[in-house]
Amino acid sequence: MKKERPILSDLVSESTTETEAFQNTVLRPIIKMQHTLLIAFFKTYLIKRKVDFSILSEQKKRGKIKSVLEKDLQFKNQILGTILGHFSMDEYEIYQNNSSEFNRRIKQIIIKRLQDSIDEIQ
Repeated sequence: MKKERPILSDLVSESTTETEAFQNTVLRPIIKMQHTLLIAFFKTYLIKRKVDFSILSEQKKRGKIKSVLEKDLQFKNQILGTILGHFSMDEYEIYQNNSSEFNRRIKQIIIKRLQDSIDEIQ
């Protein structure tokens, strides 16, 4: 099955910084394209760690998602790899010049995306 990046229009304007433009034209489309896989990764993580996500309150579910992506470096790096693996060489060159900022943005977007998809995780 071939996946294609979705085109997210109206996210870049003349006042958009280079970092924001990269985020909105490269990172967000890749993350959106990988949505189902990200959900599957998180579900598998919960099973392996024996976390009963269904008994947690909505607020604790959101906190758990954030905590996992901020504290479990192995899981966070696996998630980052799923996104970085879709870069072209040109995109990778842009990424490597500011990787810590882009990693932070990727993590924040994925946290928000998983928090907004709690129904799919259960």
